[in-house]
Order: sequence, then structure tokens, then C-alpha cells
Amino acid sequence: MSETDSAQQQTDITDYNDPNAPWNQAWDEQGSIAGWNDDVIKEFRENSGKVGGAYAGGDLILLTTTGAKSGKRHTTPLGPLYRGDIMYVSSFIEDKYPAWWYNIKANPQVTIELRDKTHQATGKVLEGADYDEFAAWVLANNPLLADFQSKVDRPVPLVVLTLDGDGPAHETG
Repeated sequence: MSETDSAQQQTDITDYNDPNAPWNQAWDEQGSIAGWNDDVIKEFRENSGKVGGAYAGGDLILLTTTGAKSGKRHTTPLGPLYRGDIMYVSSFIEDKYPAWWYNIKANPQVTIELRDKTHQATGKVLEGADYDEFAAWVLANNPLLADFQSKVDRPVPLVVLTLDGDGPAHETG
């Protein structure tokens, strides 16, 4: 399968409950993510940001935040989304906001690994009028997040990521 076919297959997932969606494939018997983030992070770093399996052909970043309570650094693989050159991330956790969301809210200075480059960046948890405007655009333009939003009682988390220094967030390559 070519990279284009793989990316097309990934974008065909428009239902949050699709059993082929990567987030529906990595759960253990206790109902928690089965530690696969460690393997994804390792593979990402060994292959200049490319990973196989359920995420083959898709873009990933490694987002490193500082724990809001612990002060420890935490790295999470995420699929970046874009509104023009604005990079943003969200989450499909049903019952709570993800830890990285709370971490960015407490300390917006983050590290982003994008392909084979590491960038210092700033995360902004969208709230209030900023959230309302951005969420309206996201839900109108991202069927997967719109589907997820229809299934949960809380607003989807939205965080804008801005790379420090020059250059757009949306790198091609």
C-alpha cells in the first residue's frame, strides 16, 4: 500500500466508534491504553517521525509537556490537525480531558518533535470566545471530531500549538 493510499484510508474514518480507528485498537483487558505509547514514541524517534501499524501514513507529533502536579516531563504521540498554518491538537478521551491538556494549561511551554526535528513551542488551551470560534470551525471541517463531540457531554479539548522562532507549524515533507 502506498503512503497516499494509507493516508486516504486513515481519513476515511469518520465515526469515532470505527473498530479500525487506532484509538479503538490498543486497549488492554482492564480498559486502559496498553502502554503502546512507549512503542510508538520509540518507533517515531528511530524513523524520523514515521510509524507503522494503525498510524502508517499519517502525521504524528511527539508532544512533551511538564506535569501540572508532578513537574515531570511527559511525552505523548498525537495526530496534529491544521487550520491553515495553525497547528492544533484534540483528544478522543471520553470521560475527561487528557493529562497533556491540564499540563499545557498549567505550563504552556512544550516541546514538539515533528518528523526529524525538535521544536520548542507554546501551547494555548482555547477557552471562552477563542474556543467558541475555533470549535465552530473545527466541528464544521472535521467530521471525526464532530462525530466524537456528538457522543460526549463536554466540549472537545482544543489546544493551539505555536512553534517558537520562524516558520509555519505546518511543515511539509
